Amino acid sequence: MFSKAINAFLLSLVATAGFSWFMWSLCQPSKKVADNAGVEHIKSLVSTGDEGDVEEAGLLPPIFESDKATSAKSVASVRAVNAYPKLTFDSPVEYTHANDGSNRVFVVEQVGRIKMFDNNPDVTSSQTYLDIRNKVAYGGEMGLLGLAFHPKFKENGFFFVNYTKNNPRETIVSRFKASSTNASQVDPNSEVILFRFKQPYSNHNGGKVLFGPDGYLYVATGDGGSGGDPQNNGQDRSSWLGKILRVDVNSTEKGHYGIPADNPFANNKEGLREELFAYGLRNPWRISFDEKGQLWAGDVGQNEIEEVDIITKGGNYGWRVKEGREDYKAEGNSTPKNLIAPIWQYPHRDGNISITGGIVYRGAQNPSLRGKYVYADYASGRVWALTPNGTKSASNQEIVPRAGAISAFGEDQKNELYLCDLGEGKILKLVEN
Repeated sequence: MFSKAINAFLLSLVATAGFSWFMWSLCQPSKKVADNAGVEHIKSLVSTGDEGDVEEAGLLPPIFESDKATSAKSVASVRAVNAYPKLTFDSPVEYTHANDGSNRVFVVEQVGRIKMFDNNPDVTSSQTYLDIRNKVAYGGEMGLLGLAFHPKFKENGFFFVNYTKNNPRETIVSRFKASSTNASQVDPNSEVILFRFKQPYSNHNGGKVLFGPDGYLYVATGDGGSGGDPQNNGQDRSSWLGKILRVDVNSTEKGHYGIPADNPFANNKEGLREELFAYGLRNPWRISFDEKGQLWAGDVGQNEIEEVDIITKGGNYGWRVKEGREDYKAEGNSTPKNLIAPIWQYPHRDGNISITGGIVYRGAQNPSLRGKYVYADYASGRVWALTPNGTKSASNQEIVPRAGAISAFGEDQKNELYLCDLGEGKILKLVEN
């Protein structure tokens, strides 16, 4: 399966990346490299230009700053270590817990399995909690991509997943039910599909699902794939794609979910997607809430720019009109007003080409990281800590020069931070030197 994954990722890379990126990848250390970015060619970020109606926020100057300790409160020296040295996983893309008072944690394997084990560094084995490999189309950027436990999991046993399938190619967001809180396995036949939508291409699937502090389920979707959003899904508010969705899983208004009354397009008469919370995103690869209730997203760029966004209700984040703060392709769109620019962006340089959205750290083991947004670049393996200055600007510090092929960040029940290394099949954590 490991070799199959490598081949699938390389096919995805060749299909969506240019020759320059392909040649660059051949020179890198031997790691499993996905075209998470969908890069057509590599350019450097240059001048700011005329930003028009884009809200000012955290633009990088021409000098690449993420190697510098630009925050007044710098992070202590840290390194990434294997959190569970006796365990390995098949392409891990999610790490989470059920908030059920147990010490269990869960790892999502892209192939279509969820593994469960005790959160102990000496643990020697994991159990298969759910196996839906026969439902999941896996390869490249497709697979089982997200897992979220219901806030009342201890009472109802519900959890939610996001995965892709073929024939036809679709994204499925569905619910499973554990027979009891402490069940060691879940019946795949307990699945109830909330909604599904077509995927025109195999890449840019987003895939994260999580519950917000409001109790609603949030779902990140990519623009449908290929390159340059050929169907203009990011700006099409009638499309599921290129969005952050928000639904009420405790409602039966639409079968197995409902539309929150304050969703920006609830009850509209124009045919706009009522599930839509925010739009204009290319491939939001991992979203998370901080302690203030702010929703953070790492949005994978096209040719030049990776970005970090703070997502607000009804917000338009610009794709495909903008890539980050730069003009991309305005044709086919009326000139949008009040586009929201990223709080931070970085150029495709020094091997950085594919952001993995992270988490604002709120644990106790690394106090110098508290309140900082910890994120990574999948291709280069760098990990940074971003210090927000309000909601429109930030400062950035590299904290790990090469952690691995980081596909996701997660938390345990004590809010400690973990990193999924897809290439090596490891779960990592940060420790002070």
